[in-house]
Amino acid sequence: MPLSPPRSLLLNAALFQLGWFACVFGAQRPWLLLVALACLAAHFFWVGSWRQEGRLVASVMLFGAALDSFLLNLGVFDFAGDSLLLPAWLALLWALFATTLNHSLAWTARPWWLGSLLGAVSGPLSYLGGAKLAGVGMPLGLWPTLLLLAGIWAAVMVIVNGFAGMYRAKASH
Repeated sequence: MPLSPPRSLLLNAALFQLGWFACVFGAQRPWLLLVALACLAAHFFWVGSWRQEGRLVASVMLFGAALDSFLLNLGVFDFAGDSLLLPAWLALLWALFATTLNHSLAWTARPWWLGSLLGAVSGPLSYLGGAKLAGVGMPLGLWPTLLLLAGIWAAVMVIVNGFAGMYRAKASH
């Protein structure tokens, strides 16, 4: 039972923020990941639908998980443990991020440079905040990591908005 557009945009942004905190604090307290999952479910109930956005959420989650796992194996991040894959809380965070692409962050798709600018600034800041709260190390050092993430996230926003546009185009046919 979707809400009206202004309310759904606000709810989408609020669910993402609540889910972000639940994921980041869930690194230390795994039960909080249930809150993040509830935010994802609430999005599909009140804002979007799994039928319309499920592929987008799955694609962005897999893309993000592969990207962050690659960065982990390059030594950009240091999570507790010896895993070659990123932790579940970070994969769930990618799924929550994907729910914003057709809603509260839809404005970042056009012009493309707006999304790139947002990604270059907010991507590294989100990782910095998450790393501090979740106890994630940045072995390359703070500024080299943030600059690397700025470049990566400038491209990530264009890529994920491309995913969103592709799935919207397929749905309209």
